[in-house]
Amino acid sequence: MSTPSPSPYLVFPVFIGLYVLFDWATYIDPLYGLNITPWNPDPALGLVCWLRFGWRTALPWFAALVLGEWLVRGMPAGLPLSLLLSLWLTLGYGLLGAVLRRTFGQAGLFDSRHRLFQWVLMVLVGTLLNDVVYMSLLSLAGLIPSGEWVAVVLRFGIGDMVGVLVSMPLIWMLSSADGRQRLRQTVWRYETLGYLALAICVLYLVFGTIETSEFKHFYFLFLPVIWAASRQGLYGTALMVFVLQLGIGGLVKWNNAVNIEVPELQMLDAMLTLVGFSLGIVVDELRQVSNDLKQSLRLAAAGEMAAALAHELNQPLTALSAYGKACEFLVERGESGEMLKSAVQRMIAESGRAAEVVRRLRDFFRTGAMKLEAVDAGQLVSSVSQQFFTQLRQHGVLLEVGDMPALAMLADRLQIELVLRNLVANALDAVQERPEGERRITVTAQLLDSKKHGQGSCLQLCVEDSGKGVSAEVLGRLFEPFVSSKATGLGLGLVLSRAIMEAHGGSLWAEVGDHGIFKMALPLARHAVEGQENYVAA
Repeated sequence: MSTPSPSPYLVFPVFIGLYVLFDWATYIDPLYGLNITPWNPDPALGLVCWLRFGWRTALPWFAALVLGEWLVRGMPAGLPLSLLLSLWLTLGYGLLGAVLRRTFGQAGLFDSRHRLFQWVLMVLVGTLLNDVVYMSLLSLAGLIPSGEWVAVVLRFGIGDMVGVLVSMPLIWMLSSADGRQRLRQTVWRYETLGYLALAICVLYLVFGTIETSEFKHFYFLFLPVIWAASRQGLYGTALMVFVLQLGIGGLVKWNNAVNIEVPELQMLDAMLTLVGFSLGIVVDELRQVSNDLKQSLRLAAAGEMAAALAHELNQPLTALSAYGKACEFLVERGESGEMLKSAVQRMIAESGRAAEVVRRLRDFFRTGAMKLEAVDAGQLVSSVSQQFFTQLRQHGVLLEVGDMPALAMLADRLQIELVLRNLVANALDAVQERPEGERRITVTAQLLDSKKHGQGSCLQLCVEDSGKGVSAEVLGRLFEPFVSSKATGLGLGLVLSRAIMEAHGGSLWAEVGDHGIFKMALPLARHAVEGQENYVAA
C-alpha cells in the first residue's frame, strides 16, 4: 500500500533549500561567471518535484532559480534578465516535467527497459530544446562572446543532461516512502560498503592527482558500476553513479583541474550512467521473470497436485459415505450405544484425513512446504500404476513393474507421487507412436552406491518406455521451462518435477538412447538405511 504524499506546503521550502544547495555545490568551472557548468543536478530535483506535485511546483522552482542567481552567482546578468532567464527555465523544464508526468504518472518511471529508454530520450530532447532558448537569450543580451554560442549550448546542454540522468533516479527513489524503503532494503548490506570502497579507490586512482584531461585509466570506473548493477539492480546503480559523479566533481574541484576537457568528462559521466542503468534494469527484469516463473511453477504444481489429491481424497470420502450410511442404518434401528459412537468417531477421523490432504495442498500452493515421511517404494509405484489402469488398457500399453525392494524413501509422498505420475504420463504419450503390441513401459528400482554418488544412500526409480527416446540435442533443453513436444503441453511438467526432486535432496535426469529412459533418485529413510545391507538390488 502506497504512503500518501506529504503536503506541498511542507515540501516546497525544503525543495527550495536543496535546490540552492545543489546549485552552489556544483558551481564548478563556470563559463563567463554564468550558470554554465559541467554538471547540473538541480533540474533533476525540480523534475521529480513536478512529477509529484504538478504545476504547483512552478512558483517554488522559479523562486529557487532566482535565489540561486542571487546567492551563488551574484546576478551577473542583472535583475531583469535574471528574472527572465529564471522564468524561461521554469517554463521549459515545467513543460518537460508535464510531459514526463503525463507519460509515466507518479509511479513506474524505471520499471522496464522501454520506460527507461523512453525517459532518457525525453530528457535528451527536453534539455537540448530548453538550453537552446536559454543560451539564445544570453547571447542576445551580449553575455556570450560572438561565435561561442554552439560551444556553450553543448556545454550547458550536456551538463543539464548528465545532471538529470545521474541524479533523477536516486532523487525519485528518495522522494517517496515506498522508494526509500525499497532503496534501503536493496543497498543496506555489507556488500554495498564493498563496492563503495572500490569506487573511492578507483576515483582516487583516476582523478586523485589529475590536472589535465589525460584520465587514462577511466575504464576502472566501470568496475563498481557493474558490481552494483549486477548485484543490486537499478537501485544499487542509482546510488553508485550518483556517488561517482559527486566524487569526480569533488576531486576535479579539489585539484583545481582547470585544463580538464569538460565535454570529455561529461560524456564519461553519461556513458557510466547509461551502461549502469542498462545493466541494472536488465538485472531487475530477469529477477522479475524468475519470480514470475517460480509463481507459474507453483501454479502448475497446484494443478498437478490436484490430480493426485483427487486420488487421495477418494478413499476418505468413500469411507465417510459408508460410515454415514452405517450411522443412518443404526439410527433407524434405534442403536445409540458403542456401535454408533464408533461409526461417528471413524467419520471424524476420515474427515480429518481429508482436511489434512487439502491443507497440504494449500501449504504447498502458498509456500512450497513439504511434509517429509518414509514413503515405501513398492506402495508408491503401485499407487501410481493403479491411477493409469484405464488409460493403459484403453491404449493397449503393457506396464511392467520390477521387484520393488522393501525400502522407504524420505520424501513428501504427494509431491513424489506427482513426479512419478509425470514420468509415467510422459512415457504413456511416447509409446503411443509405436504400433500395438510394442507399447511397453517398465518401472524398476535399484539401490545406488552411496560412495559413488556422494549423497548418502539413495533409491533410484527408473521409468523406461518403448518410444523413440531422447536425442543428445533434445537432452540439452529437455528440462527448460516452456519446452514441450506435446501440442497442448505447457512445458512445465519436467521442470516442476526436477525442482521437487532437488528440493528433496534428490535428482531427476534423462539418458540418451533408442528408447525413453528417465531416472529419479531419493535419499532413503533412516530406518531403511539401517537395513539396506540385507538388500541386494535385482
